[in-house]
Amino acid sequence: MTPQRILVVGAGHVGLYAALRLSQKLRSREAQVIVVDPQPHMTYQPFLPEASAGNISPRHSVVPLRRVLRKCQIVSGTVTRIEHARKVATVQPIVGPAREIEYDHVIVAPGSVSRTLPIPGLREHGIGFKTIGEAIYLRNHVLDRLDVAAATRDAATRRRALTFVFVGGGYAGIEALAEMEDMARDALRYYPELAPEDMRWVLVEATQRVLPEVDRDMGAYTVQELLKRRMDIRLDTRLESCVDGIVTLSDGDSFPADTIVWTAGVKPSPMLDATDLPRDERRRVTCLPTLQVVDGDRVVDGAWSAGDCAAVPDLTKAPGAYCSPSAQHAVRQAAQLADNIRRVIRGKAPLPYKHKHAGSVASLGLHKGVAQVYGVKMTGLPAWFMHRTYHMSRIPSFNRKVRVVVDWSLAFLLKREAVSLGQLHDPREEFLEATPELKPKAGAGR
Repeated sequence: MTPQRILVVGAGHVGLYAALRLSQKLRSREAQVIVVDPQPHMTYQPFLPEASAGNISPRHSVVPLRRVLRKCQIVSGTVTRIEHARKVATVQPIVGPAREIEYDHVIVAPGSVSRTLPIPGLREHGIGFKTIGEAIYLRNHVLDRLDVAAATRDAATRRRALTFVFVGGGYAGIEALAEMEDMARDALRYYPELAPEDMRWVLVEATQRVLPEVDRDMGAYTVQELLKRRMDIRLDTRLESCVDGIVTLSDGDSFPADTIVWTAGVKPSPMLDATDLPRDERRRVTCLPTLQVVDGDRVVDGAWSAGDCAAVPDLTKAPGAYCSPSAQHAVRQAAQLADNIRRVIRGKAPLPYKHKHAGSVASLGLHKGVAQVYGVKMTGLPAWFMHRTYHMSRIPSFNRKVRVVVDWSLAFLLKREAVSLGQLHDPREEFLEATPELKPKAGAGR
């Protein structure tokens, strides 16, 4: 029996969980699992706010692929093209020429990227909050702005440095805003030159509510809690420009800011444009509830997808509804997808994915949170505890669970470090300044 080749494109929530389950449930003579991703790790995105705030180590919010997927072949590179008609994917390794990988089954799970808008200045001055690199950069940047503000005697420079703008009132935006404000407020104990009221934290949300995944009363509670912390909440307001760091809002207000964080939604990875797979009007891969790719009424043999980049019908809702792009669905879809591939390889029919959304949990900073799970609503410390407990249980591998719990335990005993490591983002700057440029020799080029 020749082993089936299963190619996993992307090692996010769907890719990692599906590859791990396939490697555990299928024998080596049945299948070979190949995982392609440009990063050597999976980022557990719900922990990005805590990593950015210094509550857990950045390395503990990512899962090393080679440690966890020991039975899989890991290819560090980027899939630049999928020709499913030939069942071939073109992969560009980190270094060297491109190569083609043939497969019998492909799991297309490159995830999503930030959904940005053509706003003047956003490309030059904004930063997203989807990767561990962005999270750590934001932490270092915020702490660096505190240093700038403490060192200057110019009032305008100080106001600009201490103005932090977050665009988007979903879970990513609310958690990032709340955790970073909590961290900065905690760090001010080491800055006698600054006071909490010197900082200005602004949330810009285009709709009339935050946290659309929960009921309106929970969203209203979140806004009230943020207002108690003297945050500037702008609902039904859009960012219109941030040229030269001057934030201009649709309500007519305008002010300078050194920090502009964009968390206003996601869109499917642009990598999907280089495939011959069917897509819907939102550029998602069209799927059946079985997570098989479907083109109209025809099942695309050997093609599977799930997660943020896939349009998967939600069988718990009315016809026409699709599963939301959440980690909760992605993890469960990955398990069903892996089981369905195993069933197909063994000559059985795949089963549909069906999961009623359990609810949502969010952290609003240390010991503060909001949760709505199976209709039960919680706020404050109980919600914060549920948030941590849930996500600790979901991060892959016992190794990572232990490390996260140790980080949290130490945080109860020791104060978190409030120091910027900005040199991480440009480590060669000092070396370049110390190294003289070589002058061309006399007569060179003659």
